[in-house]
Amino acid sequence: MTTDEQKAIESEIYAFVGQQVYPPTPAADDVNDAMIRQWAEIMGDTNPAYLDKDWAASSSREGTIAPPAMMYVWGQEGFQVTKGRAPNAMSNLVSTFDSYGYTGVLGTNVKQEYFKEVSPGDNITIEMIIDNISERKATGRGTGYFFETLSTFTDQHGEKIGTQRFKVLKFIPQEQPATAAPEGKLDVPSRIASPRGHDNKWWWEACDNGKVLIQRCDNCGALRHPPRPMCGECNSMEWDSIESTLDGEVLSHTEIHHPKIPGYQYPLVCAVIKLAEGTNLVANIVGCSPSEVQIGMKVKGVVEQIDEKTMLPQFYPAQSGRNP
Repeated sequence: MTTDEQKAIESEIYAFVGQQVYPPTPAADDVNDAMIRQWAEIMGDTNPAYLDKDWAASSSREGTIAPPAMMYVWGQEGFQVTKGRAPNAMSNLVSTFDSYGYTGVLGTNVKQEYFKEVSPGDNITIEMIIDNISERKATGRGTGYFFETLSTFTDQHGEKIGTQRFKVLKFIPQEQPATAAPEGKLDVPSRIASPRGHDNKWWWEACDNGKVLIQRCDNCGALRHPPRPMCGECNSMEWDSIESTLDGEVLSHTEIHHPKIPGYQYPLVCAVIKLAEGTNLVANIVGCSPSEVQIGMKVKGVVEQIDEKTMLPQFYPAQSGRNP
């Protein structure tokens, strides 16, 4: 890319900084007990401040509250987004990047800050802007730009309850060596490789070797997944791991229809699996039709090679007799 070409794209993309993605928009539904209960169940969070009305009533709060991390949930649009959205500043920015060849996209990090608790009956308003765009960067994925949105959340009284920053990398994908396909056949794209960082590389390497490991605190013995550096129970940073038997039960599931993602086979059932050891794992259910999958269904996991590069745990109905 020449200096003039870089100046041309930057004159366009930097004009988006400060533009409003969403004007202040109240959530369609008030904060409510049902959504709190479902969120807590899926996340495995048993905090009585969220779930136990009697306990919460006797606390200093005098009632239950919503988990702060649910802040972004209340304003989500739901299934209707599969039918398309009206253009906004972010979609226009993405289209501008795409027009210059920056077609790759990767969400890199999210940061939430909490200032005020909310309770059932409160209504959350979200406002989002494009807050900043970086200079041109060379990354492992390709050369590109990071842009960050800033969402601000307020309650029905206009009091700020929190903010969320979400950073995205738009990049020019690096060219991959061409591979010859047998005559008359098309190459099947592989899945996008999962990022392997300092805290989770060991987990993926175990998968490569056909094992699913669960992190265990060396101090208190608590199990945790996904991998992270500190125990949520005692804050110890010392840990080892145990191997899962991959016996599990379906806690929640969905059949993914849209958008179709290269490298995935459809029908595609994605589920939250409660492992026998007590931790939860998100994985695909295979070996049966989507209509057969039920909450509470017993499943058995197998670490399988799903394409030329990727080993992943997949779960079969336990009665299918499929064994590792």
